[in-house]
Amino acid sequence: MRPILLLALSALTGALLLPPATAVAAEAAPAACPALLQKTFNRLQDDAPQNLCQYAGKVLLVVNTASHCGFTPQYEGLEKLYATYSAQGLVVLGFPSNDFGQQEPGKGKDIADFCFNTYGVKFPMFEKSVVTGKKANPLFLELAKAGGGSPRWNFYKYLVGRDGKLIDSYSSMTSPDGSAIVSDVKKALAQR
Repeated sequence: MRPILLLALSALTGALLLPPATAVAAEAAPAACPALLQKTFNRLQDDAPQNLCQYAGKVLLVVNTASHCGFTPQYEGLEKLYATYSAQGLVVLGFPSNDFGQQEPGKGKDIADFCFNTYGVKFPMFEKSVVTGKKANPLFLELAKAGGGSPRWNFYKYLVGRDGKLIDSYSSMTSPDGSAIVSDVKKALAQR
């Protein structure tokens, strides 16, 4: 149908009429994926590839984790934060790493079982990877370059806004359910 005829029909019926190709394009148009998220990592539990673009438009807290660290109990705070704010658009992304003190020696399934059975972790976890130095996984390289610096120990955290840009980074000493992170998460979630 011609656009003028569609507009006339729309005015008469009170409904917006789109030609079929435009209607399909409008429905199928995915949300824009920021460059930071244009990466794929394997899921920790089963090695299934996961494109981070699925989190476009969400607020992300990216964390390098380890199962045998003094900060390991932070899994509980991370899961609490995720459970509290996930309905509003927060996603915690965990990346186990053996970079610091050899505190993550296990294989993927073992790490996943530990996280779930010990701390009830349900937020997305990805395959064990390097998070610091020239061989760091590309997400951590970009977060460091964006101004967050490289992790200096396990449970270093990066807060990423809905636009895919780094908001802030937090040391391992900063509790994920403490006032500093919770306040910043709430502000980030309020941004549309």
